[in-house]
Amino acid sequence: MPAPGNRDRPVPTALLEKLGVHLDPELLVLALTHRSFAHEAGGIPTNERLEFLGDTVLGLVVTEALYRRHPDQPEGELAKMRAATVSQRALAAVARRLELGRYVLLGKGEMRTRGFDKDSILSDTVESLIGATYLSHGLETARGLVHRLVDSTLDAAADLGAGLDWKTSLQEATAERGFAAPMYEVTGEGPEHARVFQAQVTAGPVLGLGTGTAKKHAEQAAAEQAYHALQALDSVSDAATGTDDATVEQPAGGEGASA
Repeated sequence: MPAPGNRDRPVPTALLEKLGVHLDPELLVLALTHRSFAHEAGGIPTNERLEFLGDTVLGLVVTEALYRRHPDQPEGELAKMRAATVSQRALAAVARRLELGRYVLLGKGEMRTRGFDKDSILSDTVESLIGATYLSHGLETARGLVHRLVDSTLDAAADLGAGLDWKTSLQEATAERGFAAPMYEVTGEGPEHARVFQAQVTAGPVLGLGTGTAKKHAEQAAAEQAYHALQALDSVSDAATGTDDATVEQPAGGEGASA
């Protein structure tokens, strides 16, 4: 799909129909104004304050929904489900369903680097639209918008298990096995506006590698790989009748092997 230009963007009213809310045109434009566009336009206001407000409204609505829907879940599990629902990746997926990248006002540099498809920009814009809705109509209308946007993610979060937060799940898995806490090393390469990060995690006897456009994404990907490696190691140990962990080949210096 060719990169959309700011000049030929569809009218914002089409976006409002998808959102199911009405916003003042000026407030809508503000919610869609990325700082790169604002800078090139001479320092006009950006959507960052609306994003800040929307992030808070989103967190409140999601937290309340999880609290009411899962009365038997402990705080830790609810926190994982909330994190999965409001994560940058989850909100970017919401934005793509809305084709939000077609509407965001971006500077020329961000347009060249496909800013209209970057998770960070898309997720921030979703939050700014929530903030704009709250300012225009109050909490109840904003609550309705949040539910329309993230209810499918909320429903799925209860079944994601370890995938809700791979770093936390990996830490718990290593602790259960008596291994040291996971250790992460992250490096980045590329220009500031298009940086790619590589993460490596050492977790007991296994190693995980991951990449991402943000450090936390790379770490989550590395933690996921290491978590699955630990699960596979357990399966091999369980299947090996009459043997112990010492029969499983492990990296030099790995912990957890029995004598």
